[in-house]
Amino acid sequence: MSQTHAAPRPLPPPRVSGGLPFLGHLLQLRRSPIALMRRAHEECGELAELRFANQPVVMMYGESAHEAFFRAPEEQLDQAAAYPFMTPIFGAGVVFDATPEQRQQALRNSSLRDKMMRGHAQTIADETERMIASWGEEGEIDLLEVFSELTIYTSSSCLLGKEFREELTPEYATLFKDLEKGTDAIAYVNAHLPLPSFWKRDRARAALVARLQDIIDRRQAAGRKTKDLIGVLTQLRNEDGTPRYSADQITGMFISMMFAGHHTTSGTAAWTVIELLRNPRELVRVVDELDSLYADGSEVSYQALRSIPHLEGALKETLRLHPPLVILMRKVQQDFAFKDWTITAGKTVAVSPAVSNRMPEHFTDPERFDPSRYMGGRDEDKRVFAWIPFGAGRHRCVGAAFAMIQLKAIFSILLRRYDLELAQAPDSYRHDHSKMVVQLQQPCRVRYRKREAARRLPTIPSAPGLDPTPMAVGPARVSVDRDLCQGHGVCVGECPEVFAVDETDMKVRVLADVVEDELRPAVERAVRYCPTRALTLHPVGNDD
Repeated sequence: MSQTHAAPRPLPPPRVSGGLPFLGHLLQLRRSPIALMRRAHEECGELAELRFANQPVVMMYGESAHEAFFRAPEEQLDQAAAYPFMTPIFGAGVVFDATPEQRQQALRNSSLRDKMMRGHAQTIADETERMIASWGEEGEIDLLEVFSELTIYTSSSCLLGKEFREELTPEYATLFKDLEKGTDAIAYVNAHLPLPSFWKRDRARAALVARLQDIIDRRQAAGRKTKDLIGVLTQLRNEDGTPRYSADQITGMFISMMFAGHHTTSGTAAWTVIELLRNPRELVRVVDELDSLYADGSEVSYQALRSIPHLEGALKETLRLHPPLVILMRKVQQDFAFKDWTITAGKTVAVSPAVSNRMPEHFTDPERFDPSRYMGGRDEDKRVFAWIPFGAGRHRCVGAAFAMIQLKAIFSILLRRYDLELAQAPDSYRHDHSKMVVQLQQPCRVRYRKREAARRLPTIPSAPGLDPTPMAVGPARVSVDRDLCQGHGVCVGECPEVFAVDETDMKVRVLADVVEDELRPAVERAVRYCPTRALTLHPVGNDD
């Protein structure tokens, strides 16, 4: 008689040991999140189930697991539902509390499109010059304080309008730092517990609403109609003539646009300085590169920013070692299968950039600060589901390209004006993991001295450049990974004959079936400079 065998039942994810009654692993997450997530990986492998209060959270590790996580459809893994504790920061109906249609509008923000970003670099450089104008010949600064204030000005000037930026004061940076205190892991239990960090969060948000309302009132009293984002939003009306958005709602939109960019850029800028000072040979390479690039007196422009390979490598390596978020989460809406495991609806799944970015199977000598890993021939950041400081897939940070431009513009000014040195012991610079939004622990001080009055650093031989070897001539085809594409339009700027952005879904369309020789260099640049690595160029073979 023939025997029939039932299909093996799907396995539940293995559970991580330890945890407390009711709180589970929450206190460990609050005290030492990276150690907890590394232990989960070592103990359980690709999938590991933790418990944060009453919520099971399944960590996923490794390139294939990350790809399954980032490519899953929204109906199955919902990003918004995983972050209810962020609603008190942004406000009701904004970002994670918004509808999928509202979140999609972020991709339509013209300030983040290629044509606008070409003008942002000089604006950021001007703001940097303005910030350091009062520094004098030499002195000492706290990196996080300086970059937090600077990025408030640069982001607001580029994303919200220069007129609005002129109405900002340094205290806005302090208010944003107080907002970040609201990301305490205890918010998993209750985001409204009577805790000092939550009180600071709520006071900071109320203060921002009051300041924005004051700006709106003063403009209206003076009869001023501005074209910046705040002006546009305040002028929108419902059918009955009432304002479409309140000051509270506009504040939420303002916070949502500024929060991630301000936090990511300020922390990354500070850590980049620290890592370059800890690795002086890399600092010399970056400074020599900037001196050479701007030797002819050229201004900081988008075109120039694309050709700073050593600086870009240092920034990417800083993001790998010091990602701004320890954990990225999704709520399981429909049972989610990966290999032999099934994660049931109602649980949360998550990946950890802090762990992924240091996995030896993904990166050679992962604990070492090595900007050359992004140079031609290595290109370790091309593993888009392993190098994930900005996330990946359809939910990759929409401002990632802007953040890189902002950082390059800041350092194009700062490192050409001043020599820097550590003012503390090298190992005293650490992360502050007390909140889910990771920041550099203060104090984090460095000394500066104007380069004209300082000892010049010695030149050392240059390392290989970032740009890969050009592809062979001949016809080719371009493919677009639509999960990775965010419609920035960098490719359109390089080669409008081949690329266009579809305004209905904000994805790139390829206009030519075959790329001929005369367009090949422009298409190669489009592939190379795509911020999300969504484009691939395939040579056409004899069988095509």
